[in-house]
Amino acid sequence: MQDVPLDVARALAGVAGRAHGLGAHVHWLRSASSTNDVAARLAESGAEEGTTVVADTQTAGRGQHGRAWFSPPGAGLYVSLIVRPGAGMLHENNPASLLTLGSGVAIAEAVRAATGLPAQIKWPNDVLVGGRKLAGILAESAVQGGVLQFVVIGFGVNLQPAAYPPELASRVTSIEAETGRPVDRALMLAEIIASMGERYADLRAGRFDAILSAWRQLASSLPGAHVEWDSPAGVVRGRAEDIDSHGALLVRVAGKVQRVVAGEVRWL
Repeated sequence: MQDVPLDVARALAGVAGRAHGLGAHVHWLRSASSTNDVAARLAESGAEEGTTVVADTQTAGRGQHGRAWFSPPGAGLYVSLIVRPGAGMLHENNPASLLTLGSGVAIAEAVRAATGLPAQIKWPNDVLVGGRKLAGILAESAVQGGVLQFVVIGFGVNLQPAAYPPELASRVTSIEAETGRPVDRALMLAEIIASMGERYADLRAGRFDAILSAWRQLASSLPGAHVEWDSPAGVVRGRAEDIDSHGALLVRVAGKVQRVVAGEVRWL
């Protein structure tokens, strides 16, 4: 491990048996433009599966659809993991789809286990508490010649209240804001890494139903939710019903079920 704080190294060692190799090699940075970018460069240079990049702050962190991820120093966990699941994880030309769902399940489960907070999931990549965003996930894949080379799973978790930009202040929360007590960063990171290792092991073993079942239980507000998205023909509105076996969102529109794989879905 490179420059990893002692408490973090000890916490990760304590969950190594559950993490299935994730977090075994950690690069700890004071600052990074984006941990996903650092991890991708390491992966391209041959870094092994489980290599983890953590930064105290990000200067150009990003989420889905190119949005900036607000990453104030010391206020959150900003982490990227390298996994190399192989071509068997290619689903609907989106190798990151089930990894994103599985990672959301893992983070929500870890938050529940470590804090008791009733974390929920919002399709496809947000973890919420009380309807406000606590964590987000961005999985980015590298495919060459039709073969999946690696996936970088990036996630940010808000640990402490921060001076969020006005457009975010009412829509985000943090673990400390919700619990009213300090959060142990090392233990929270270790619990998330361990939970992600367990869910990644499910995916590698083909236990997709276990992931999908857990996801549905943690996304209890999804069935019947009003959603909309932009299509070439204009805005489409409908009611969310479920996800399918590949993690696509199923929405009933004018009596028919449409499958939403990518693009921005707005929850009304």
